[in-house]
Amino acid sequence: MLGMVKNTLLSTVEAWPYRLLSKGEKDQVSYEERTYEGGKFAAVELVGKPFDEASKEGAVKLLKYVGGSNDKGVGMGMTAPVSITAFPAEDGSFQQKVKVSLRIPSQFQDSPPCPTDESIKIEERQGMTIYSTQFGGYAKEADYVSYAAKLKAALGSDAAYQKDSYLCNGYDPPMKPYGRRNEVWFVKE
Repeated sequence: MLGMVKNTLLSTVEAWPYRLLSKGEKDQVSYEERTYEGGKFAAVELVGKPFDEASKEGAVKLLKYVGGSNDKGVGMGMTAPVSITAFPAEDGSFQQKVKVSLRIPSQFQDSPPCPTDESIKIEERQGMTIYSTQFGGYAKEADYVSYAAKLKAALGSDAAYQKDSYLCNGYDPPMKPYGRRNEVWFVKE
């Protein structure tokens, strides 16, 4: 636990490498198209819990992992964002199923330590291109649903992206009270 707190408070945060492809704005909604590198990710799936509870639980598990709860007992440093894959229901709310993931820091990409928590899996993922919109505050399910609807409206019907899930991203530690960054990502098809 001490490693997790030290890791989130004292370490620098490594950003997930990406390249900006374009920027747009429609109906006062700013958005970007970016391409992200692939790599190894730590991920945990949670089912049967509301989004806010499950995403918090998953994030804590991953923070413990990168903070030293792994077979090497090493604090790896933090990466951003913490991504939560959400699965929208017909009414736009989220199903009670999430996947919380974090990109493994660069220096551990070749050989990531094994998590001591068996619910955490190490996954190899391909790069992806996304559409993104950003907002502040302490994000909850209602915020992500609202900004996803705004992004969908801004992109219009011409944009091709996955409709069965999208990514809800947080960039900041929980103790950061202002200037917070959250994003909704639609993965381009």
